[in-house]
Amino acid sequence: MKNTLKKLLPFAVVGVVSGATTVGTIQYFGQHSNNGDQSFFTAAAPNTSFVGMNTGVVGDDFVKASKTTVPAVVTIKNYQSRSTSRASEQDMFDFFFGDPFGGRGQQRQKQMPDNMPSGMGSGVIISPDGYIISNNHVVAGANKLEVVLSNKKSYIATLVGTDPNTDISLLKIEEKGLPYLNFANSDNIEVGQWVLAVGNPLGLNSTVTAGIVSAKGRGIGILGGQGKATNPIESFIQTDAAINPGNSGGALVNVNGDLIGINSAIQSTTGYYQGYGFAVPSNLARKIVEDIKKFGIVQRGFLGVSSLDLSNDQQVAAYNQQYKTTIKAGSGVYVTGFGDKSGAEDAGLKKGDIITKIDNYEITDFADLSMSIGSKRPGDKVQVTYTRNGKETTTTVTLKDQKGGTTTRTKDDLSITEKIGADFDPLTEKFKTEYGLNSGVVAKNVSEGSEMAKIGIVDNYIIIEINGKPVNSQKDVEKILDKYQGNVQVKFVDDYGRIYTKGFKMP
Repeated sequence: MKNTLKKLLPFAVVGVVSGATTVGTIQYFGQHSNNGDQSFFTAAAPNTSFVGMNTGVVGDDFVKASKTTVPAVVTIKNYQSRSTSRASEQDMFDFFFGDPFGGRGQQRQKQMPDNMPSGMGSGVIISPDGYIISNNHVVAGANKLEVVLSNKKSYIATLVGTDPNTDISLLKIEEKGLPYLNFANSDNIEVGQWVLAVGNPLGLNSTVTAGIVSAKGRGIGILGGQGKATNPIESFIQTDAAINPGNSGGALVNVNGDLIGINSAIQSTTGYYQGYGFAVPSNLARKIVEDIKKFGIVQRGFLGVSSLDLSNDQQVAAYNQQYKTTIKAGSGVYVTGFGDKSGAEDAGLKKGDIITKIDNYEITDFADLSMSIGSKRPGDKVQVTYTRNGKETTTTVTLKDQKGGTTTRTKDDLSITEKIGADFDPLTEKFKTEYGLNSGVVAKNVSEGSEMAKIGIVDNYIIIEINGKPVNSQKDVEKILDKYQGNVQVKFVDDYGRIYTKGFKMP
């Protein structure tokens, strides 16, 4: 079913506005300002209502918002090892747009010296003590991250955490008294209201563009489509403010200069602006960075249902054809089944129910459901309204994590494989014999930004030894690293048969 539905997704070309596609000289300008002492947990000022073009006030508001925003938006330079990097974000850009360098993308990367970044993007300072929010794809694969402020001051940043499911990352630089932006309540934004996009597109530092909110709750299939996100949350703010490669991780703000979104993607046939930009809503982005800062990992609640988006005529038609049913397309999310230890099933939902509201929030499609549940944590209770045989019912569902738990977890609670960011399948004896190996496991589900990914391991690479000991199963890996602290050495084979030994510090 999954393959059938994927084939029926729209063929619009959608691309991540990857910082890894913008390489070149950057001009820095702007002044340091707004040395406040608030943190990014401070409530933002209320959203300003729409200001008409004929009032003569809009330009002044744009100036004010620009002066507030520009000093808080930074350039992020991503440095990667050329020997093992697969240039994942360049590959992603090529996949959606075709190589904008005319086939020279990979050649350019190989020719660049190690003191040149593999790519650049943007970030937003969200507290005066140096916390910076950006996109996961801007920092992906980096072994060094450099942050450059609008006043040209440069810092080496620590990557605090990432979340491929929302394409959000959190960085930290050691500085105080920095200009920063407040989070606004993205639920309050309206289609048609003015917004500004601020970032560093195409190597042009501190660029401000203006537009309106074109739509809310857009799901464009980009996160899960790239295989980086296992449970993607897509409910983007769509804007016609000009966004180009290098804008990724930059700010989408209202006319107060408050942060309403993190610019993440464009929809284009050329790789450059054609009128459609997408930003992660600030409410979701804020929840992600709060989780990373407090727990070290993202806390994700699940209803525990598999579902069908009734607003997607093609998906409904495919489902009906496959399962010989007569479900009608429309509004809402149709429950097709349940996972293990499902909170929704425990609360009385059944297959065939149509979810129409979560906590009085209208659910018209899967993007609405993804946003309303994805912004919750395990143990949170939500009011789920659904229809069954034409009758509407509301029940309370306790959300759970993927293992069926209802409590928050920290990094210390993670399994060994979760900590290093990969699963492992055993090699068959026939494979070992054919390739002359005495041991080995195949890496699977390698997480973006994980310890395994940082040393160049991707899915289907073969791990031969860990800390000098042969591994033949996931249990072997867990046994070697259980309660281990210090540097880990991994001997592995890439898909060209080359053998590497690389290391990381056990998290």
